[in-house]
Amino acid sequence: MTIYIALLRGINVGKNNRIKMADLKSLLETMGLEKVKTYIQSGNVLFESKDDATQLSQRLENEISKTFGFPVPVILRTAEEYEQIIRDCPFSFDSLMEGESIQLAFLANEPSQEKIEYLRSYESGPDECFIKGKEVYLFLRQSILDSKLAAQLPKLGVQATVRNWKTVIKLETMVKEMGNL
Repeated sequence: MTIYIALLRGINVGKNNRIKMADLKSLLETMGLEKVKTYIQSGNVLFESKDDATQLSQRLENEISKTFGFPVPVILRTAEEYEQIIRDCPFSFDSLMEGESIQLAFLANEPSQEKIEYLRSYESGPDECFIKGKEVYLFLRQSILDSKLAAQLPKLGVQATVRNWKTVIKLETMVKEMGNL
């Protein structure tokens, strides 16, 4: 069995695309996924499955759309991938100043080199990024809502969902509690 972290994009933000985590958990359990756990209302789910990530992601998207009536992109990472993602972060959470944050954008696919260079052109200024594979690490010296760099993420041309570093670490703790790492 593989532990997966599913990151749902764009649910429970504002008044649109509302999904109760208990309903989401129930749906995933009826799909045959095991040890399903959710974290906060923004679409973070851990579970175990024997299925392949690509097929599983598509299946989750289809079932969520069918059950809740709207499309929700689902980005999956295995527990092992997730651990590597955390190790790869070049920024130190311990030395953040007031108002600074580390955010992590999980991408569905790797962006093209051209799109990466475009995003990096917005690095000058207060914010920085580090891109590795299907992850974009953002070091923001202001609110993510005010960041010109973060605002360019959609222009990478791939589905993405962003989590703050505290959420990233909490999900890591939950994965470890599941007993595989």
